[in-house]
Amino acid sequence: MVERFLMDGYKPQQLSTYALTLFNYQTEQGDEKVSVDFWDTAGQERFNNMHPSYYHNAHACILVFDTTRKVTYKNLPNWLKELREYRPEIPCLCCGNKIDVDYSITKKAFTFPKKHGMPFYFVSASDGTNVVKLFKDAIRAAVAYKNNSTDFMDEIMRELENFELETDNTTTDSAINSASNSGDKKETDSS
Repeated sequence: MVERFLMDGYKPQQLSTYALTLFNYQTEQGDEKVSVDFWDTAGQERFNNMHPSYYHNAHACILVFDTTRKVTYKNLPNWLKELREYRPEIPCLCCGNKIDVDYSITKKAFTFPKKHGMPFYFVSASDGTNVVKLFKDAIRAAVAYKNNSTDFMDEIMRELENFELETDNTTTDSAINSASNSGDKKETDSS
């Protein structure tokens, strides 16, 4: 299940996650305006072949398990391993969801996040407990990572973004003229 919410307040709305659910959020981190795309991927095995495309250009990950279903916790190592194949350095946060079913679960220690150096959150998407905090912390971690990443693919993406910003119609016209002149020169050289 994915629950949509407003970051400035919790708004419960439950939808089943089918393969992928997208949510865009506009915010600020310091003086920087940030547009965040949250991608909620389905955990069902039938969608596994789609996951690699979801990792492209990700800057943070939240691994979620259902505190009422032990198998979801046991799947966390598989999810992390798959993620690290495609995005080896992005920050990961971990959360146990559905604490509203039995709040005593919050007294239990979960070793997976500690073993992997991940911040851990007990959340309830149903009643909103810690949901906004989790997502704000994830945004903060993603922005910090993106601004300081040394990952090769991130460096390429930054260069492409800068290239797109520098390119305008004048540059495009100049490139066309240059290519045209280059073609004329080749004809002259071959005669």
